[in-house]
Amino acid sequence: MRWFWIDRFDKFVAGQEAVAVKNVTLAEEPLDDYLPGYPHYPHSLIIEGMAQTGGLLLSQIQEFQQRVVLAKVTKALFHCVVGPGDQLRLTARIVSLQDDGAIVEGTVEANDQPQAEMEMTFAFLDQSFGDRPFFIPGDLCRILRTLKLFAVGVHPDGTPIKIPQHMLDGEYKLLVGDVS
Repeated sequence: MRWFWIDRFDKFVAGQEAVAVKNVTLAEEPLDDYLPGYPHYPHSLIIEGMAQTGGLLLSQIQEFQQRVVLAKVTKALFHCVVGPGDQLRLTARIVSLQDDGAIVEGTVEANDQPQAEMEMTFAFLDQSFGDRPFFIPGDLCRILRTLKLFAVGVHPDGTPIKIPQHMLDGEYKLLVGDVS
């Protein structure tokens, strides 16, 4: 994932709900380039932020080894425009989970006011789409640490989410320069 449209997780309950925060700043190119002279955060990037929040929530169920993709945005209703200095709070909740995909409901608040409501369908890719992972495990581990997922992540019973061993092994390989 090259671009991140979330800054950190404030809450992460495995298999249930994730809450991410995005601080909108004027330093972001899309703000002014999207509609010059009227800096605002495009709705498409809010959808992408929700897709990243929901996708990571779903991916964690299989210890970040399942390839999860956004298949469809079923609903996207926006209530206001977001601009520089605003803070978004994106809440993703799993409402349906099957072997081949899931439905996630999302709500977005801007400065504690309703900003958007969404429903997204995600697909889980099987071997017929190839077997290469989307992310190098060590890189993904570093990213998730930066987003504070493992700092706030818990299972429904309150026990902390542990970093999967394959991600720790990948992170170690990055540290020692093992490119195999």
